[in-house]
Amino acid sequence: MYDQLRFDYLSCAGHPHLETPNFDRVAARGVRFTNAYVQSPVCGASRMSFYTGRYVSSHGAQWNGFPLRVGEHTLGDHLRKAGMDCWLIGKTHMKVDAEGMARLGLAPDSVIGARQAECGFDVWIRDDGLWGEGPDGFYDEKRSPYNEYLKSRGYEGQNPWADFANAGIDAGEKASGWMFDNADKPANIREEDSETPWLTSRTIEFIDQAKAPWCAHVSYIKPHWPYIVPAPYHEMYGPNHVPAAMRSEKEREDPHPVYGAFMGNKIAAAFQNDEVRRKVIPAYMGLIKQCDDQLGRLLDYLEETGRLDDTMIVLTSDHGDYLGDHWLGEKDLFHEPSVKIPMIICDPRPEADATRGTVCDALVESIDLAPTFVEAAGGTIPDHILEGRSLSPWLRGETPDWREIVISEYDYSVTPMRASLGVSSRDARLFMVFDGRYKLIHAEGGFRPMLFDLATDPDEFDDLARWDTHGAEIERLYQHLARWGRRMAQRVTRSEADIEAMRGRSARRGILPFLKDGSEVPEELTQAYRGPVGQDHTASSGKEGA
Repeated sequence: MYDQLRFDYLSCAGHPHLETPNFDRVAARGVRFTNAYVQSPVCGASRMSFYTGRYVSSHGAQWNGFPLRVGEHTLGDHLRKAGMDCWLIGKTHMKVDAEGMARLGLAPDSVIGARQAECGFDVWIRDDGLWGEGPDGFYDEKRSPYNEYLKSRGYEGQNPWADFANAGIDAGEKASGWMFDNADKPANIREEDSETPWLTSRTIEFIDQAKAPWCAHVSYIKPHWPYIVPAPYHEMYGPNHVPAAMRSEKEREDPHPVYGAFMGNKIAAAFQNDEVRRKVIPAYMGLIKQCDDQLGRLLDYLEETGRLDDTMIVLTSDHGDYLGDHWLGEKDLFHEPSVKIPMIICDPRPEADATRGTVCDALVESIDLAPTFVEAAGGTIPDHILEGRSLSPWLRGETPDWREIVISEYDYSVTPMRASLGVSSRDARLFMVFDGRYKLIHAEGGFRPMLFDLATDPDEFDDLARWDTHGAEIERLYQHLARWGRRMAQRVTRSEADIEAMRGRSARRGILPFLKDGSEVPEELTQAYRGPVGQDHTASSGKEGA
């Protein structure tokens, strides 16, 4: 998983300048899914859906820093049940439910407590990769293995992540990657010590000692901001490689109130500046190029050690990056650059030979990976818990009966946009329903919807819900949203098989209410209640003390 990697910034996806031969190498050995969507465009919420196989409103961790409640089933729980270990290498964005663990008496240093605190993973190495430091201390108060590594390599100071890995030099002064003006400078670090090679080395160390079967979540922080990259990657691309922003003036003419609020935030304001885009996007491309080179290093290692032929490889991201498209930055709303992700799966088994090097345009959700992995591990998919669907049939070249829509959710209750719109935190929620052509965005709080037709308007410039011309499509998609909202999301302690087995169990154990004479049920069920009487106590009833 590459943090904040856009679906269209790969050469196999048609990028005009960025060559990613190692992403392409995996795509040539597997299937590239061209319509894969995250369940939320926010890091933490999206990752919790990947890890649980459940929609955001099902698992409840709807924003960064919202804890995943204790006891929520995770990929690690499902895979261990199938006999496969599940390891974390890199970032999770997991926030532990400390209150829930304390309530249940789970010690953080116990095996079960540690897994609860780490999204169900066993941890090889965790580094969430944002070691910001301000007047009130560090953004992340956990230890940073990467910072410790840098110190061991001779990088001085308390926070070499900020001073070297994510900063350049300008006239002898630190040129922090937090400032977009510095994005064109090389990071002040040896390339082999930067974050992406560091995590690749940790991954190889893990595989060297791992005992199969295992699943490794190799989670890179890049190409997520700060947008700064070491030499030589800082100068591989320039302003001539920056595409024109995919935006239109008509998007700013009487926009939907929520869209307008996001276009007015400071992130959007920065990316509306073309000079920012001319500096940031080449750095972003350099970060991706470095990711691709390190993927090649990992693939070569797997091939040299004979593991490439028995290892399933999945390349994906937790969300995209607007980069100024639609007058926005970051990944806040539901346009394609934000909510659509790369997803490439290479299944080494012979059953997948027929689909190697193909693309699949089925509507895929991030929650589909968890059941795919459970099936690959030889387990039974608990579909009363996992809300995604296994992608294995597509990998085998089959055409399964598939979903009609994808859903994504966004809770913006903690953002300044909620306050500017004057909505309550409970109403600061958005829902996307997309059927492959029409994309509906519903906003709680009494707002009208938004609607885009990607067949006639692939750039998503024309909000059709502003007029009365597409009422039938809006109604149809709202019906899909309503059916999705009525899904069985919380009956997770009993599977369909459990329920079937329970049916009639009480009768076979002698609980037989509402019978007139017993003939209504099989004779064997009343056998214990028939037969001659051993003792007759009715004759002496009422004669005590006579």
